[in-house]
Amino acid sequence: MATLIIDAKDAILGRVAAYAAKRALLGDTIRVVNAEKAVVSGAKRTTIGEAKRHQAMGVPRKGPYHSRLPDRYVRRAIRGMLPYKQPRGRAAYARILCFIGVPSDLKDEKTVRVPGADASKLPNLKRLTIGRICEELGGKHYD
Repeated sequence: MATLIIDAKDAILGRVAAYAAKRALLGDTIRVVNAEKAVVSGAKRTTIGEAKRHQAMGVPRKGPYHSRLPDRYVRRAIRGMLPYKQPRGRAAYARILCFIGVPSDLKDEKTVRVPGADASKLPNLKRLTIGRICEELGGKHYD
């Protein structure tokens, strides 16, 4: 099976997540770089409000848990596209890694852009990066 390195810079998160999940289910090893620069479309107020609502859900001992780190936030979005409670989905999820920026061991590797996921094709300018959303949730600043 192949190792696929996906560059999420200025790409729509949902489309990147769906593509990564599908390829992982087919047996590929997936690495997502620049996770903090992925984009979620929508108004700032509603997008951040939804993220804060998700984070406030549940109690600390029972969950659900939503990380404030952009790489884990993206990995969780990919998990939502997988049947992660079944052995096939669990194995696919184990083959997925997300990174903030580009790690030194992947610097010279060829990256792939997800077809049709470019944020410049959005009909309006209402969009937020994952780094900005995580910053609003209390995470560190990522640019």
